[in-house]
Amino acid sequence: MKDYKTEEEFLKDYNPNAFAPFSVTTDILILSVSNEVNTNYRKLNEKHFSVLLIKRNNYPYKDKWCLPGGFVGEKETLEDAAARVLETETNLRNIYMEQLYTFGNPQRDPRMRVISTSYMALVDKNRLRDTLGENASWFTLNIMEEKDSIDVILDNGNEQIKFTVGKSPRHMTTDRDDFTILKNDALAFDHPLVIVSGIERLKNKIEYTDIVFNMMPEYFSLGDLQQVYEIILGKKLLDPAFRRIIANKVEKTKKVKTGAGHRPSALFKYKGKK
Repeated sequence: MKDYKTEEEFLKDYNPNAFAPFSVTTDILILSVSNEVNTNYRKLNEKHFSVLLIKRNNYPYKDKWCLPGGFVGEKETLEDAAARVLETETNLRNIYMEQLYTFGNPQRDPRMRVISTSYMALVDKNRLRDTLGENASWFTLNIMEEKDSIDVILDNGNEQIKFTVGKSPRHMTTDRDDFTILKNDALAFDHPLVIVSGIERLKNKIEYTDIVFNMMPEYFSLGDLQQVYEIILGKKLLDPAFRRIIANKVEKTKKVKTGAGHRPSALFKYKGKK
């Protein structure tokens, strides 16, 4: 190897074509928990965990559903690309978004070597004022988790998408799992891995951060908030345990929630800023 004395000397000889070409994309996992009105007035409205998908117009995977995504421009930051893709493909803007993981399996895209940095976005879709793009649709998430696998059913009322992801501990000293796609017929690329990875991230963060309030309305009852925690965690919470989790995160207001067949409930709001 030549011994360069300055960086300028090195850059003059540097050949970018010496490395294999690849592209960079960003994929966005948009999650929400929203109400479905219950016709039984004696019961609370049911809440559903849902994900926003886009139907592809072009090959590869033409007419299949996928997460909103796109290539990162030559002069774009990853964050700028994610914001652009979010607005272009879903017509959504200014919502909470955090970087998730990078996915780089050489076979993840049939066109070329593509590395994708994924983002997780959280919204309260009941409060959205923007109209979704015509190819976008919310799918209800139904998750059945076993010791070494996760079965997921996505349903938008007209179509169902099913996939199974295998899981195994990444390392004995961490609580993060490795995921592999075992079955997938209808979701494009490796997006089952992005969905499952994002849900696991959300489950891990919900108890020690305030991230969940990005999915809540401005005012809410403690019963509604507890339902959201339970849907995300996939388990029932005892009231004392739930109260400890949210004790320093919410404050009671003078507003109340009323409805046919229900006693009025005090409404709370998040103490911090979303």
